[in-house]
Amino acid sequence: MPTEQPKDRRRDVPRTDAVLADPRLAAAVPTLGRATVKAVVAAAQDRARRGEIAPEQVADAAAGALPRRATSLRPVLNATGVVLHTNLGRAALSDAAVAAVAAVAGHTDVEFDLDTGNRARRGRGTLAALAAAVPAAEAVHVVNNGAAALLLVATALAAGREIVVSRGELIEIGDGFRLPELLAATGARLREVGTTNRTAAADYAAAIGPDTAFLLKIHPSNFVVRGFTSAAGTAELTGLGPPVVVDIGSGLLAPQPLLPDEPDAATALGDGAALVTASGDKLLGGPQAGLLLGRADLVERLRRHPIARALRVDKLTLAALEATLRGPETPTWQALHGEPAELRGRARALAARLRERGIDAELVESASVVGGGGAPGVELPSWAVAVDPALAGPLRTGEPPVVGRVERGRLLLDLRCVPRDRDEALRDAVAAAAGQGE
Repeated sequence: MPTEQPKDRRRDVPRTDAVLADPRLAAAVPTLGRATVKAVVAAAQDRARRGEIAPEQVADAAAGALPRRATSLRPVLNATGVVLHTNLGRAALSDAAVAAVAAVAGHTDVEFDLDTGNRARRGRGTLAALAAAVPAAEAVHVVNNGAAALLLVATALAAGREIVVSRGELIEIGDGFRLPELLAATGARLREVGTTNRTAAADYAAAIGPDTAFLLKIHPSNFVVRGFTSAAGTAELTGLGPPVVVDIGSGLLAPQPLLPDEPDAATALGDGAALVTASGDKLLGGPQAGLLLGRADLVERLRRHPIARALRVDKLTLAALEATLRGPETPTWQALHGEPAELRGRARALAARLRERGIDAELVESASVVGGGGAPGVELPSWAVAVDPALAGPLRTGEPPVVGRVERGRLLLDLRCVPRDRDEALRDAVAAAAGQGE
């Protein structure tokens, strides 16, 4: 009598359409897309065919493996104490900016006049808001980041000509990108003057010739040179003849008492700068953008240059930037001005709640920094909760991800950049990482 063969359970793996009919998976299709959900189902079916899960567990496994959102980018709790952390996206948008982005996600009047039915100036409301924020600027323009702003200036005004710049200001801006190489790529020639630590107005004056397009001042925004140093100010250069272009970098539009040494657009223009370039996603607290402010004739030349089209910003950036300029205090502003006493109270409460769950947590003094190429050397007194550094990895891969900093054998969770309403989420994340979640 023939031996009965064991049943091949792979035949019991449910069909794709049957699994997709599960309410949990069907509900995910509108937000994640059918292709994404179907791929998750296929992966669960493959697990069942390999015998890793039972066929009847396919739907549960697929539902558990669904991504939370359609993007692979994940929102992070920034507990590093770095207000403008480049690797974490720099400035966090305000609620007003987030709402503005959502409002214009569909069709919008970005280049259309609803009153006349004719084409209109792209982003005119955003440009008006920027002009109102910096009255000293005759005209303004916006491109897609700070480096693009300087690229456009050099290309439009100095291709085939010379840019006079101090040796001490030829900086590297991160990830190996160097401003001298960026400027040289435009076809401009750099005329370096002065020395690494000292450059005088006379050095610029001696270098000016018939091929000089403009004098360039670059704020060394991610380092500080101390000691026997000096640099020519904008006001000293404006009487030498050629236009003066000032790259302030961090996007501070007006003087900020908290950061007295940080250059700002209004002061540079008041000192006679022909053009000022800056970033939108740093101290301004808005989306990534490059800001151009200054003389109307020069801004118009930049706006009409062919590469300006390649550097233009989209409707989402325009909406977020306008809301940042017109709206309430940004998260960046709030983080910069966080009171140490309040931070101490929040950190003390967080440490106490963690100890209640059996987690070793200590209240410690901390020093936050501005980051993002702004206010180098400035430290902001803060408070943090110190926990076991072994929790750093589980916190980064948890939900929500939490990024702190390891210092002197401890993982510090600095609360300066954590919104107050996320304190409980931070507590629960630490508890989960320590295996003490509820």
